[in-house]
Order: sequence, then C-alpha cells, then structure tokens
Amino acid sequence: MVQYSTSRLDTSFAALSDATRRGVLEQLGRSEASITELADRFHMTLTGMKKHVGVLEHAGFVTTEKVGRVRKCRLGLRRLEEEAAWIETYRQLWASRFDALDQVVEDLKLREKADDPPHDD
Repeated sequence: MVQYSTSRLDTSFAALSDATRRGVLEQLGRSEASITELADRFHMTLTGMKKHVGVLEHAGFVTTEKVGRVRKCRLGLRRLEEEAAWIETYRQLWASRFDALDQVVEDLKLREKADDPPHDD
C-alpha cells in the first residue's frame, strides 16, 4: 500500500474542510486578489480573512506577496496529487465492496427465483 504523509494530508484536509477557504480557492482560481478584496467578497473582517489565507498558505494552496501596502494572494504551486491518490484508494475499496454486495444480491435473487414453485394460471 502506498504511504502518505499523514501530517500533509491532515493539513490539506483541514484547510479544505472550511467552505470559506474552498470559496477563496475558487476565487483565486479565477484571478488573484488582495486580502481586502477577499474579505469584502466573503463579507468578513480583514483579520478573519488573514487567518483563512494563512491556513491556505500553510497548506501550500495559496501564496501571498506584499506589493506596497497590499498583500496579493494567488493560487500556490501545490497540487492535490497525494490527496487525490489517498481518496482514490478508498474509492476503489468501496467500489469493490459494493460490487461484492451487488453479487450477493444477484445470487439471492437467483436463489429466490429457483425456490419459487411454478404457478398454474
């Protein structure tokens, strides 16, 4: 089985667990924005948005750069390959379990059909 960095996964999933942070990522996927612009867009305080951006930056999803008095944010270079691989492992596990369950249901249907006596109409 593939080994994953649990601290990296924990950091990633913690960052992605918040709807505001996911919204920030969507917004930055369209264009870079200042922390002030993001705070306005998400109707929150500057301090609150700085905390959200800090979490995303710590996870590597966002980079910030100070330009004069403005802190600009853009998507980071970090991609989600490890997280996607971890999810895929469990998707495959559940898919195989559901396939096995489907087979049990089909077997039971066949057995039920075989146990039914023919009806004379």
